[in-house]
Amino acid sequence: MAIELTHFTDPACPFAFSAEPVRLRLSWHYGEQLRWRTRMIVLTLEAGEAEKLAGGAPELQRRYGMPIDPAPRSRPASSEPACRAVVAARLNAGEVAAERLLRRLRVRTMQGELLDDRALIEGAAGEAGLDPVELGRWCASAEVREALAADIEAARSPAEAARALDHKLSGPSEQRRYSAPSLELREAKHELTLVVPGFNPVEAYEVAIANVEPGLRRRAAPESVVELLAWADYPLATAEVALIMGLPGDEARAELRRSACDIPAGADFYWTLEGPG
Repeated sequence: MAIELTHFTDPACPFAFSAEPVRLRLSWHYGEQLRWRTRMIVLTLEAGEAEKLAGGAPELQRRYGMPIDPAPRSRPASSEPACRAVVAARLNAGEVAAERLLRRLRVRTMQGELLDDRALIEGAAGEAGLDPVELGRWCASAEVREALAADIEAARSPAEAARALDHKLSGPSEQRRYSAPSLELREAKHELTLVVPGFNPVEAYEVAIANVEPGLRRRAAPESVVELLAWADYPLATAEVALIMGLPGDEARAELRRSACDIPAGADFYWTLEGPG
C-alpha cells in the first residue's frame, strides 16, 4: 500500500520553507509508503511576486522558527533558473536527487543568496552530490524545458476541490494557481485523490492520508534526536526537530545541544551529528 503525493512548491517561497517541518514529519511517520513527486510552480513568473516573497520572509521566520536571514535582499530574484535545475535533476537523476538539490537551494536562498545566481545553483548542486557542469547541460535540454513548462501549467490548473478553497490558492484572478506548498494525494488502486492546497498544520495532511489509505503504518516519533539526525539526509533545523519529535522548541534545542553539532544560520541553527565540515 502506498500513496502518491504530488508536491507543488518553489525554492523561493518562505511559506514552503516554513512548511518543511511538516513534510519531514510525514516522511518520518510513513517513510516509503509515501511516494513523493515534486513539481515547480515558478512563483516569480507573476509581476511583483519576487518582491513579495523577499519582504515576507522575516515575519515567517519569527512565526515558524525556520532559519531565515531577516536582512533585506540585495535585489528581487527570479526562481525560474533554480526551478529549472530541480526539474533537470528530477528527470536525469531521480526524485531523491531532486529533493536534495531543492533542499540546498532553499537553505541558501533563505540565507540571502539569489536564486538566479549561477554560483548559487552550482554550489547547491555540488552540496547535493550532483556535477554542476552536468546539471547545466541537463538544464539546457529541450526535455527539461518542456517538463518545466508542464509543471508551470499543472500548478496553474488546480483541482476542482482546491478551487472550492480559493482562499488557499494564489495568483491573479484570471489564472488561479496552487500556493506553496500544496499537495495532491492519490491512491491508485481505487483511483481516489484528495487535495490539500496551501500552508496547513501537519494534522490536516494526516487526516487526508488516513482517508486516502487508512491501512498505512504510522511509525512512532523518534526516541532521541540522535535517531532522528541519523535518519535525515541533511542537517535539520531546530523547528524541524521539534515538530518531528513532538517537543517544544526550547526542549528540542536543549536536547540537540547535548547530542549534536550546531550550524548557525539566519536567526537559528541547523543540527548534525558530524559537524559542518
